[in-house]
Amino acid sequence: MAELNAIELEGVVKEYVSHGEAVQAVKGVTLDIAEGEFFSLLGPSGCGKTTTMRMIAGFEEPTQGVVRLRGQDVTNVPPNKRDVNMVFQSYALFPHMNVWDNVAFGLRQRRTPQEEIKRRVGEMLEIVDLTGREKRRPREMSGGQQQRVALARALVNRPRALLLDEPLGALDLKLRQAMQIELKRIQREVGITFVYVTHDQGEALTMSDRIAVMKDGLVEQLAGPREIYERPASAFVAGFIGTSNLLTGVASGGVLEMGGGRVLVPEREGDVTLTVRPEKITISAEKPDGEVSVVPGTVNEVVYLGTYTSYAVNLAGGTEVMVFQQNAHDARNIAERGDAVWLSWQAQHSYALGS
Repeated sequence: MAELNAIELEGVVKEYVSHGEAVQAVKGVTLDIAEGEFFSLLGPSGCGKTTTMRMIAGFEEPTQGVVRLRGQDVTNVPPNKRDVNMVFQSYALFPHMNVWDNVAFGLRQRRTPQEEIKRRVGEMLEIVDLTGREKRRPREMSGGQQQRVALARALVNRPRALLLDEPLGALDLKLRQAMQIELKRIQREVGITFVYVTHDQGEALTMSDRIAVMKDGLVEQLAGPREIYERPASAFVAGFIGTSNLLTGVASGGVLEMGGGRVLVPEREGDVTLTVRPEKITISAEKPDGEVSVVPGTVNEVVYLGTYTSYAVNLAGGTEVMVFQQNAHDARNIAERGDAVWLSWQAQHSYALGS
């Protein structure tokens, strides 16, 4: 017998009335989230990702469609009757309680025996690396530590799924990056399904088993991080996940003629839109030999970014191409502003959108 999915959404629609008109925030989303999966809802503000999560939590009721938890229809079940917990960006800790009491709060509400509370709170504080800080109050802790308290409080009740709504948004960059790794570690250790809402594609790529990229209330693509990055389903996904170059034209005989150069597009004929990631492209002063895509251009901008240097290169037809070159051996620029250069990349690194 196949294992039940942790969460299922089937044809879920959420409609609001604004100024007398019906507005659809979510437009018929269907997806499954597996037991123990780290699943991210990713997209820009207003794409419907938070509304989708709130329907899973029960804070919003779908206008149409069905929400299931472990195969059970919970579409009309109130939030407190659903076996899920939610962690917000604000943490929502009780300021008058210390760490121990914050984490134990839910267990006490359920009248869990004292010995079990002691054991489960202790185990959870160890998992989130807060052992020894039990007596501190939230105001005495850093943002990252408060985030861990909020996680421990949500996880100690052993929900079927944990929903996280942009929980790292209030942290500075370095702490946010460190907490991404911590979140993935914690999720792996506890084995609970995580559903994570974010507009930060770096967060989603770092932590997720699968990502649903949303736009205008619809799922544009649902796949693993590598698949979404390397084989985006649309120009929107290609541009939203990292930096991507879009090249358009008419392919003939597996070649797209472009600005005095050629782009290899095997098995593609007619109108085509290609995406090429900046790190796949090599920039050089001389025209490279071999069976590669190669186009001439002029360097418009050079930006040193530590681990790599970013080059903005204008092609003859006016298209701007971004190139990222790793500073692995030499931090000196390969080219300067105004230099004539050649860009080249392997044929397999041109991905045709819609293919």
